[in-house]
Amino acid sequence: MKGAILVERSSTAQALHDQRHSTAELVKMMSEQVSVLIRDELKLAQLELASKGKQAALGAGMFGISGMVALYGVGCLLACAIIAISGAVAAWLAALIVGMVLLATAGAVVLLGKHRLHKAAPAVLEETVASIKADVEEVRERAHR
Repeated sequence: MKGAILVERSSTAQALHDQRHSTAELVKMMSEQVSVLIRDELKLAQLELASKGKQAALGAGMFGISGMVALYGVGCLLACAIIAISGAVAAWLAALIVGMVLLATAGAVVLLGKHRLHKAAPAVLEETVASIKADVEEVRERAHR
C-alpha cells in the first residue's frame, strides 16, 4: 500500500513539473494532495494500531491461561498435602510431581505473555511517524526550491 501511495505522489509531482500552473491552481492541487496525504497517514496509523492491539490481546490471553494453569497447580499441591497427611507416600509424590509440572507450565506461559505484551507496547506508531517526518522533509525541500 505504501508503494502505491509513493507512486501516486511522484506521478502527481512529475505532472506539476511538466506544466505551468496559476497560483490558484497550485493552491487547489496542494489542498487536494494534503487531503490525500492526511487520509493515507490516518489509514497507516489505523493499520499499525490494529496490529499492536492484536499483540496486546494475545499477551493478555496468555496471562489469563497462565492464571488458570496456576490454579490447577495449586489444586494439585493441595491434593498432595491431603494425600501426604493420609500416609499414602506414592500418591502424594505423584500429586507433587503433577503440581510442580503445572506450575512450571504456568511460569512458561507467563513469560511468553509478558514477551507478547512487551512487543505491543508502547503503542508508538513507528511507521506513521517516520512517514510523516519524510513528508514534512519533502515539503521543506520543495518549499526552498
